Amino acid sequence: MSQIQKLSGELISKLRDFLTPKVDEKALEDALRKAREDYPPPVIWLLGKTQSGKTSIIRSLTGSPEAEIGSGFKSCTRTARFYDFPLFAPVVRFLDTQGLGEVSYDPTEDIHYCESQAHLIIAVVKAMDILQDEVFRVLYEVRKRHPEWPVIIAQTCLHEAYYPDFEHVLPYPFDEPGWEQIVPEPLVRALLMQRNQLGKLPGTGPVFWVPIDLTQPEDEIYPSDYGLEALWNAIESASTLGLQEALRGDSGVRGVYSRVAHQQIMGYSASAGAMGAMPLVDMALVPTLQLRMLYSLASLYKITWTKRTSSEFFGLLGASFLAGYGLRWAGRGVIKLIPGWGQSIGAVWGATTSAALTFALGKTACVYLEKTGKGMTVNAEELRAAYSEAFARGKKLKITSGRQEQS
Repeated sequence: MSQIQKLSGELISKLRDFLTPKVDEKALEDALRKAREDYPPPVIWLLGKTQSGKTSIIRSLTGSPEAEIGSGFKSCTRTARFYDFPLFAPVVRFLDTQGLGEVSYDPTEDIHYCESQAHLIIAVVKAMDILQDEVFRVLYEVRKRHPEWPVIIAQTCLHEAYYPDFEHVLPYPFDEPGWEQIVPEPLVRALLMQRNQLGKLPGTGPVFWVPIDLTQPEDEIYPSDYGLEALWNAIESASTLGLQEALRGDSGVRGVYSRVAHQQIMGYSASAGAMGAMPLVDMALVPTLQLRMLYSLASLYKITWTKRTSSEFFGLLGASFLAGYGLRWAGRGVIKLIPGWGQSIGAVWGATTSAALTFALGKTACVYLEKTGKGMTVNAEELRAAYSEAFARGKKLKITSGRQEQS
């Protein structure tokens, strides 16, 4: 017990003085890199030609601005590139294969790389582009090797087939029988031609056809997220990755600030969970990661943590929270030091608790930061209730990679 008390005391001290943490940035980055290797975030493979609408899908699913997406892509093979979201602590990775259908481009190497990484495939084809042989060929080859994999085919840019002054049919008709009777005939021909062109994919995995039209506000095509709900429904039906919860949140995630904050909290929680499963690493670096999250959230709400606000925040949570937090953190570290049993059971405990604590701290901090930013008084009972509720939710989070789905 003395060892636990000592570790608990050290953590409490760290929390109270968190405005000036001594962060070993290299150690943190190394631990995060190792955690992502062992527990990679789910990967959505966007398979399609250039200008088919892949970036629009990323923007719509994440709510992230176009500029941020453009600067966030990183090359991973000669022509394939990935985009982590959120960038520092990702809950999802989008993988984009460029060059399909272009002359003198052999995609074989890139396709095998993407195939080895992907948890879910979304083929993106422009509705009015009938030259999709290369995209469909790749789908055939992938399904031959993995016949059980589900495939989502997003047919994009529907408005290019509309008559002048024609508007989107509302409500969205494509998930109900008879849609062919109420959308423009050129679009019907194009959508059905692509479906006939693909034919029947080998294997038993389901195929979801989802017509969508995701545009920018300046395009003046309303609604600008036409078919997005249908795409989300397909993603949720095709996988158990929990991406909608991670990227959109629940009924409590309403505004832009709360949605971005939720995504960051989910990303940090996933990273903390992955680090928590690694022997010894979480004892020092998970609290550091949580501190970085608190700074990030404060920046989002345009508030600076000061000695007054930090003391108030942790003071409202109370000494029992600090003690309990310290004991949980210390307990994870101690149990994982036990040979054999501790390495397995302790890793599971460390992952679950690290993620839950991080999620709870983040959600509670948002309550405090939002009210503080509005000049409102924060009630201790309300804050402690928010923490307890968030911790219970955090223990149920899906924090590991979806790699097991498509092994």
